[in-house]
Amino acid sequence: MSDLDQLTQSLARNLKRWRGERGFTLDALAARAGVSRGMIIQIEQARTNPSVGTTVKLADALGVSITTLLDYEQGSQVRLVPESQAVRMWSTEAGSSTTLLVGTEARGPIELWSWHLMPGEGSASDPHPEGTVELLHVSAGELTLIVDGAEHSVPAGTAATFEAHVPHSYRNDGTEPVDLTMAVSIPPVRRDGN
Repeated sequence: MSDLDQLTQSLARNLKRWRGERGFTLDALAARAGVSRGMIIQIEQARTNPSVGTTVKLADALGVSITTLLDYEQGSQVRLVPESQAVRMWSTEAGSSTTLLVGTEARGPIELWSWHLMPGEGSASDPHPEGTVELLHVSAGELTLIVDGAEHSVPAGTAATFEAHVPHSYRNDGTEPVDLTMAVSIPPVRRDGN
């Protein structure tokens, strides 16, 4: 089974599991996530590989990390994720990429990301649920962080945090690659869907 097939199967199984756990009908999850009912059915039947944006919307709507939706081994108290098992979520021909390193569901989902942005490239994110916080640390280059329309320069060695319930994006306006580590803390979803 290829990595992509394994990812498709894991996502199908985990999406069904968490939708059931939250007590969401297909229609309720579709409305909450802003994703069509048909797309959710295709994902749950492992007939499609959704975009990163769709996967993020579903994870946010369920109140779980992307790691939880994609993971095929959950359980132990200590979880080591070798580099070879980190999930490459986005990449470009020029060499930019994002890699989801690890995530947890303790007191609401928490995700840890490794980013590599080539000069002139960037990535935008839809607003996350109210109460979501992102923390990041730039280890190389200079990141342009745009939060709710305001640009912030984040040079190497600098950390930043912000409430991520507004539109936000990450851009490399410089001439050298930007490397950063980011943690995302998402508030838990109550079973009644609120």
